[in-house]
Amino acid sequence: MPNSIDFSGRPFHFIGIGGIGMSAIAHILTRRKLPVSGSDLRLTHITQRLQDQGVHIFLSQKAENLGFFRTRSDFSSDFAEQVFQIKPEPYSSNSSEPPTNAMGSLPQVICSTAIHLDNPEYREAVEIGCPIYHRSDVLSALVQHSHGIAVAGTHGKTTTSSMIGYLLLEAGLDPTIVVGGEVEAWQGNARLGDSDYLVAEADESDGSLVKFAPKVGVITNIELDHPDHYQSLDEVVQTFKAFAQNCDTLVGCADCQVVSTRIQPDITYSVHSNIDATYRADQIEYQADGTKARIWEGQTLLGNLWIPVLGEHNLSNALAAIVVGRLAGVEFNVMVEAFQQFRGARRRFEHRGEHHNIQFIDDYAHHPSEIQATLSSAHLQVKNGGNNGLKRVVAVFQPHRYSRAAMFMNEFGQSFSDADLVIATEVYSAGESPTGHVDGHCLAESISAHHPNVFYRSTLADVSELLKQTLAPGDLVVFLGAGNLNRIIPDLLDFYQRIQCSDLPTVCSTLV
Repeated sequence: MPNSIDFSGRPFHFIGIGGIGMSAIAHILTRRKLPVSGSDLRLTHITQRLQDQGVHIFLSQKAENLGFFRTRSDFSSDFAEQVFQIKPEPYSSNSSEPPTNAMGSLPQVICSTAIHLDNPEYREAVEIGCPIYHRSDVLSALVQHSHGIAVAGTHGKTTTSSMIGYLLLEAGLDPTIVVGGEVEAWQGNARLGDSDYLVAEADESDGSLVKFAPKVGVITNIELDHPDHYQSLDEVVQTFKAFAQNCDTLVGCADCQVVSTRIQPDITYSVHSNIDATYRADQIEYQADGTKARIWEGQTLLGNLWIPVLGEHNLSNALAAIVVGRLAGVEFNVMVEAFQQFRGARRRFEHRGEHHNIQFIDDYAHHPSEIQATLSSAHLQVKNGGNNGLKRVVAVFQPHRYSRAAMFMNEFGQSFSDADLVIATEVYSAGESPTGHVDGHCLAESISAHHPNVFYRSTLADVSELLKQTLAPGDLVVFLGAGNLNRIIPDLLDFYQRIQCSDLPTVCSTLV
């Protein structure tokens, strides 16, 4: 367990600070009035927000960025206050780290798995002797030094951790929250609270999950999702087992057979009445605008719940949040009221806009199971839509990573049954090199073996043009993927805002 992270005032420098996980940690450290700087390749709303908070942002990743520190032999508290616009707080006796001559030291350099060893900024950090940590080292240290609640699992981590954070926040427990998505309730992907509670999303993709030792751990499900790191499901299970052993109390989903049989949590939850679990949901109604259910704690009926998010998977996520809330002493009626206002994280069935009754949904789903769950929710809106006028689910899919596309080719092919029309595009590499035998066209062909209406367009521009010729009133368009597919949504919204309703039959009459 990492114990060498210095929170007493020594600077932090993040290589790739704009990443969703990196920026969340940088936000917490900045709010704790620690000096933070970082680099990224472009200015985004995330890096702009950090810059507005006093983070020194470099819009490049060059060796010279670390020279900023090396040349400041007089790196003092006064200089830190001038550069970072903050005044470091004195060392707290509650911290387990000893006080150091922090402001006279080289920065602690933080990287994610996305930063390669040949990165010039990373090489310079090694050259000048900076202590270098993975982002998970910092997050796990924060979790260890608090009443940590860590949410793990192949799917549902962001939504579940957001729900837990929101419930604790609404219950007045003022938690610190670090999640892998942006949430409107705290206007970003992190917030600093005044209590000892810290809710964090714990990632298994690179094996760093084993570093976390929370008071409460949650495992939503376990599947093989990152074949670039794991060779088999057994390897994934071993990582989760190590995490489970580090948790004081482990909460797990009994509906996932791998979790229930190979992990054996202390407390379980289920959305299926025929499964024996500590917390259960029954009398479930999946509706177009949300989900209703009755919630049980052992043999005690807690009451009825309504959540404004769709699908069985989100009811399961909510049940996990209820378990953690109960462990924190939150009354069920408080959670019921809080859930009524919960709107979820960005890119989790996020409604991006609507024109001429064409609705645009952005979703991060990039694994076959996630795609099935998301399209099932979309199908519910069309099937049970009532007066909303929705008639058709259009799925627009950008595969993420060649390794995942190759591993789950057949599973992807069978994941689109709840869509009426599928448009697939090229693989978003996420830094991987093409394999030569797997691409977006191959995936489109795999889907077409199980679906009658599948079309492939190699570029995002071509996808956008096809949609402009295809969409009609009553379409629910779901953009699926963890890459940059959602960049075409603003252009489409602008197009359909400008076009006259009378022109739609001509524009949408032909699929080419």
